[in-house]
This record gives sequence, structure tokens and C-alpha cells, in this order.
Amino acid sequence: MKLSIKPHGPALLIRIEEHRLDAAVALGFKDAMREAADQPGTPVLLDMSQVDFLDSSGLGSVVAAMKLLGPGRPLELCGLTANVAKVFRLTRMDSVFALHERVPPVAALGNGGRGSTGSGGGTQGGSGSGDTGSTRASA
Repeated sequence: MKLSIKPHGPALLIRIEEHRLDAAVALGFKDAMREAADQPGTPVLLDMSQVDFLDSSGLGSVVAAMKLLGPGRPLELCGLTANVAKVFRLTRMDSVFALHERVPPVAALGNGGRGSTGSGGGTQGGSGSGDTGSTRASA
């Protein structure tokens, strides 16, 4: 499983460099995320913009990554393609994860805005001006 990992302001940005996150690569993804989790940065932004296909094993591996990080270090998902977003909606996982249309700019992180804490408000749609396209439903 190929991931690119780099700091993104106060956050850690992890980009999945694969087109599929399925049973064939789910174990490798979990192992790679375990190694990536050792690096500093909060929140952890998972850029899934290159992932065209996600099955139940892939979804389970994303949930496992969230659990690995723990409640003090939220995993936020960015750039979901239409097919991947549909899986998150159908399984109602879109109510568990903060979702961003794209990777938020550094200026939007750590300022108390949407996607910066993972625990504030539980509203959908962001905070008006400066919204980075994130949503989060109450968990």
C-alpha cells in the first residue's frame, strides 16, 4: 500500500496513492497507517481523492485506523470520490467521520473551525464563510 505522508500545518496529511482500497490491500493499509500514526500531527487528514473503489474490507480498515488514533486524535477524510462517498453514506459512516470535499488549507486548521477538533458542535455544513467543505453529523 503506497501512502504519502507529510505535515500540513498542525495536521498530518496522509494521501492514499492507490485506486482501490479493498480486501486485497486492506491489511497493508492498516500496517501503513500504524507506521504513519507514529508521526506527529492533529488532526490526521486522510486524502482519499485517488481512491475510486472501496469495499467493506477497505471501509473496515479506515475504521480501524480511526480507532488506532484514539479519541484525542481525530481522523478526517478528504476528497472522497463519488463511489467512495456513496459507500460512506450507505453505511452511515459519514456520520462518524468529518468529511472534507478537498484537503483543507492550513489556515483553516487549528482555528476552532470545522474539522479542527472533531468534537465541536456536531453540525453539518460548516460555519459559513471560510467553510472548507467539511461536514460532520452527530456521533
